[in-house]
Order: sequence, then C-alpha cells, then structure tokens
Amino acid sequence: MSPATAASAMASGGPAPPPAAGTLLEPSRPSDARPLPAPAACGSFTYSSDILTEDDVYCSCLAKTLCHVPVPVTVGFYAPFGCRLHMMLDKITALMQQEAAQREAEELRRVRWQPRAVRGWGFPRLLWYLVFLQPVITEVHLRRKNVKFLFIRFSAWQYAGTDKLWAGLVTTLCEGIRHHYGALPFSVYSVLGNKPATTPGFCQREWHCRRRVCLALLALLAALGLGVGLLYLSVGARAPGHGAAGGSLLRVFGGAATTLSGSGLLMAVYSVGKHLFVSQRKKIERLVSREKFGSQLGFMCEVKKEVELLTDFLCFLEIYQRRRLRVVLEVTGLDTCYPERVVGVLNAINTLLSDSHAPFIFILVVDPSILAACLESAGSMKGTADNGYLFLNRTVTLPFSVPIMGRRTKLQFLHDAVQSRDDLLYREMTRRLRPGCRGGGGEVAQLLAVETQAGAQGAQSRIDAEAARRIQEALFCLHDERDCLYEYVPDNVVSMRRIVNTVPITVRLLQQQDGDFAGPTPRQAVAWVVLANQWPCRLSWALQCLEDRQQAGGAPEARARLWDVFCDNSRELHAMTKALQNVLDLDGDPELFERFLGADFPFTVAEAQSLLRCTVNLDHSIRRRMGLIRAVSALKPPSAPGSPAHAASHAANGAGHAPGALGSGQGAGHAPGHAGEAHRPRDRAHGGKPRPGTGLEWVPREPREATAPPAAQIGV
Repeated sequence: MSPATAASAMASGGPAPPPAAGTLLEPSRPSDARPLPAPAACGSFTYSSDILTEDDVYCSCLAKTLCHVPVPVTVGFYAPFGCRLHMMLDKITALMQQEAAQREAEELRRVRWQPRAVRGWGFPRLLWYLVFLQPVITEVHLRRKNVKFLFIRFSAWQYAGTDKLWAGLVTTLCEGIRHHYGALPFSVYSVLGNKPATTPGFCQREWHCRRRVCLALLALLAALGLGVGLLYLSVGARAPGHGAAGGSLLRVFGGAATTLSGSGLLMAVYSVGKHLFVSQRKKIERLVSREKFGSQLGFMCEVKKEVELLTDFLCFLEIYQRRRLRVVLEVTGLDTCYPERVVGVLNAINTLLSDSHAPFIFILVVDPSILAACLESAGSMKGTADNGYLFLNRTVTLPFSVPIMGRRTKLQFLHDAVQSRDDLLYREMTRRLRPGCRGGGGEVAQLLAVETQAGAQGAQSRIDAEAARRIQEALFCLHDERDCLYEYVPDNVVSMRRIVNTVPITVRLLQQQDGDFAGPTPRQAVAWVVLANQWPCRLSWALQCLEDRQQAGGAPEARARLWDVFCDNSRELHAMTKALQNVLDLDGDPELFERFLGADFPFTVAEAQSLLRCTVNLDHSIRRRMGLIRAVSALKPPSAPGSPAHAASHAANGAGHAPGALGSGQGAGHAPGHAGEAHRPRDRAHGGKPRPGTGLEWVPREPREATAPPAAQIGV
C-alpha cells in the first residue's frame, strides 16, 4: 500500500479539534492525511514525522472501535512499563474526538434538530428542564449516532499513599463530570431531578410535564401569596374602627400560611445549596475517613447510589443535548501500587460497571504480568484470584496489547529525541503557516488543498465501506450454523464479548496492512482472534518457537503448518509445565486446539506471520516470559577440563563404539547418550534443524524420560 493510500485511509473527513489547555503538542499527526507538497520556497519545512506510522494505524483502529462498542466496556491497554503509553493515549483521544465531530456533522445533515447547549444562554433552559420536565427514552433517541466523549484521566500513583485507592477512582470520576457540566445543574438534579422514563411502543415526545412538581410549586406560591395578603389585611385591621379580634385571626392564618410555604421553598433551596457546596467527592471522603467504615452496614450501597445518581444525570443530559454521552476514564499507574490497593481499584471498576446502562469506557493501562502478580500476592484475594490472569480476564472485555514499535515509529521517536522542544514547537508553527508561506502561491495551495481533501474523503468513504463489509462478513462467521467456527467459541458471555469487540480492530488492521485485500480472509481473521482468545499459551509457544528458529537461520517453509511447529516443540513445552502453570491455565480444551489447528483451520507459517502483526488480543508478555525461560534452559554449565590422555582415550572409545553401539541395541547405555551430546552442538550450529530420523528439534538435555506425551495433552 502506498503512503498516499495509507494516509487517505486514516483521514476521517474533518479537522481534528484543538487540544485542551495545558496539553503539550506532539510532533506526530495521528489523524490527518499526509500534508500537501509545499511550494518550492517552503520545501525545507518537510519532516519525516508527516509520514503515517504504525502506532497511528493501531490507534485509529482502536478509536473507531470504541466509537461503536456497546457500553459499559473495560479496555485492557496492555503494554510494558514506559512503552509510549501516554503518547498513544493522546492519539486515541484526538482520534475519538475527531470521529465524534464527523458523526455530529453527519447527524446534523440527517435531522433538523440542533444539539442543545448547556452553557451560556442554554444554562437557564437547562435548569427549567431539570425542574419542570421529565425525560423519556424514545426510539428516536436510541437511534441517534452522534456522540460526545468526556475524557477523565486517573493516575493511581497520585493516590498510592492512601489506604483506599478505589475511593480516589470514584471521586475523580464524580469530580470530573461535575466540573465539566457545572455544580449547579447536578445539585438541582440531585434534589429535584427524576430518572428518565421509558414508554412502550413508538413515541415521539421526549419530554413530559412533571405535574406534581408544578402543582406543588403552585400550591406553595399560592399559600405564600395568601399568607402575605392576610398579613397585609391584619395590618389594616389595627386601624381605628376595626375589630381587634379579626385582626388577630388574620395575623395567625397569614403567619401560618407564610411560614409553611416559605419553609417549603427554603428547604428546597437549602437542599440545592447543600449539594452545591458538599459534592459527591466530599461525601465519599467523609465516609472513608470514618473509623471502621468497611464494617458499616450498607456502605457500598451508599456508594452505589451515588454512582447510579451520576448515571441517571448523564442519561438526562443525553436526551437534553440530543446526543449520546460516553465517559472515558483512563486509569494509569496502577502497576506501581501495592497489591491490596490494586484489588480495590478493580473492585471499584466492577462496581461502576454493575449498571448495564452506565455510559462508561474504562481504559486500564497496565502491564498484565505485573498486575497478575499483584493479584496473586494480595492477601484478600486468596482463593478468588489464585491465577491473576483469569481474574483479569473477568474484568477486561476488550483486550488491546500494544504492538512492538514499528520501523517508522522508531525512526520518528529517534528523530524527535534528537530535536529540542523549541524546535518541535517551531515545526508546529511552520506547519500551520505552510500554505501561505508565499503571497502568490497561497491561493493555489488552498485550491489544491480543497481538491485533495475532496479526493481523500472519497477514498476514505470507500475504504470505510469495504471495512464495514469485511467486519460484517467476519462477524457472520461466528454465528453461521454452516460454519464450524462457533463450536470453538466458549459459552462464557464475557469471552464472547471479548471476541466480538476484537474482531473489528483485527479486520481494520488487516485492511491497512494489505491494501489490495490479498491477505487473509475475514473468516481467517476471526478464526485467529478465537485462537488467540482460547489458547493464548499454546499459540504464544508456537510463535516463540517460530521466532527462535528464524533468528537461528533455520526457519520452516512458508507453507509449513503452524500445528507442525507446535508438535516439533511440544516436548520442550512439557518440560516447562511447572514454570508456565499459570499461563497454561488460560488455555481451553487441548483436544479442540488440536482439531482447530490440525484440521479445521490449518494456518501456515506465512499466514501466522501476517496475522501476528494484526493481533491485539494476545498478551505479548507471555511470549517474552517463554523466551526468557527457553533461553535460560538452553544454558549448560561448562564441562570440567580433563587430561590430554583421558581425552584421547575417550575419543578412541567413542570412535570404536559409535558404529556398533547404535545398531546393537545399547540405546539404554551411556555410549549413545554421549554420542547424542556430541552431536547436539552440531545440530544447533545448523540452525536448529531436526536430526535425520528423529523428527524432533534439538532440545536442551533434561533429567526426564525420553518419551513425551501427545502434543494436545500438554498442561492437562
């Protein structure tokens, strides 16, 4: 695929929104197409960072998926510590905002309603709707495609010194929403708001009048007016010629009516003021600061009520603004905290996700190997999370493993590391001024920009249409009765969601990788996603062995089956069962794995290498752990030096016994064993190729029996 085609594939039809205040501008262009060729005078302003990088492709595919994924969802953003995580998060944020702006423009062209504002002149209108109208969830609202994202970043390192880290997560979420929409609207909704209602059938009206509130307010105002009037008449009754008894009676009734109505209004104002100055964050912090708060009956119920109130408020704003709202909470620094506090954060996430209608998207930025070890060592999780990977899979519904840094990304990082921050800011300024660097060529550059932008939008629409078709075809293979793929999908609902959520990213990455669609088919793509989800340990082992053989210079042919690679190295995996026990527990039925790779989906080495670059639901830390264990097991202690006479006699004995020992049935003796040891370095020098007549790859010497179990029974 040419750079121009790749750049047009990343264009989304509109300019990216400006970054938030205080955000550093990155030198890369994550969402824009490749810029136009500048005039001759501005040719010196061209930089290599304008080229599309591999990270941009991955971030674009994840951003598009998060715009369509059903909520609530927890994204496992898996990567080692310090692996360009924050830069990728910034790219994903910018791309999601750009996608939201594009969908907003499409929705405005489809319908005639404008989104209502919550600030400026729309603020009094919002308060009126909060008090006197009740929202109704209609079919029109459910069909809306425009969405607005609210990004909140939570750094667990800032709360690492507290005992209750999970409370910081909940309070950060509440404070972020309160700060974005204002304290007064949420305070009014907490006192007078009502939960959005649902109506059966097709209903066009999204708002119903709250008659009880209106009648109550009218009654209070009428009572207040009556009381003021009676008090005024009682003052007139004191004049000469009027009865004193009548004036006293009017004062009593007037004072009572004024007091009751005024107290009712003052109580409502007091409640709103109390929620205005005492936020949800202060409430939760006050509960946490109490002694023995964990043993208090209904404590978590109170926290759950606050979260439900926040969810209902967001649902109200969705109907009021005529758009869908999504709160994206980015959790970082969790793998630097103590194990007990990590468990508390995961429990808080599960609490927030317990509501099936919560509009939350959690992006859990962690190193899975560190997080799994924290869960296993936590004292409160004994018996519940003995295997940290399994517990993590129960929480994460969309895994995304950050890929290895590509060539263009690495070159860009190296180039930016050399440049100073002043130079990067200068590049951003000159990039904005590039079309008008010359007075005479500014109009020509603008016309050329309009034509190129129109062509890029047309190419992007065709690419998106083809991607949607391939995603639909891939998802259809999951529930096609005529296909055998559904037999390998587990019965677990969470695992089903993981597979369905991962398929669009994989298909889009394949589309970016193979522009002519000559690579793996959508059926192969979804089968590979199922393989990585169901047997991550066995697949990682086969890929690691394949990588080691390629590095040694003895890679198998491209047409060789991946199942044969696994069988050739199954004996070595069996020897590492104890070291990889936790990882092996992640795999499903071993007999189904044999049937999957051996018969139904016989992936070749070439197909595996092509699909590996598009695999995001396979934890790369498993392969790194296997590679380290395999490298350590290949080490041998140096042999003790012997005398020259002993070496000569040993060589003579070996030469005399080698021809006849192998054919005289002395396979159990020591001479064949020494002969095998003498040949092992030679096999390793030849790139790890199997010895003639054995069918097995060279493996390190082990104090185990020579026979190995069947490949499919490993880990059973």
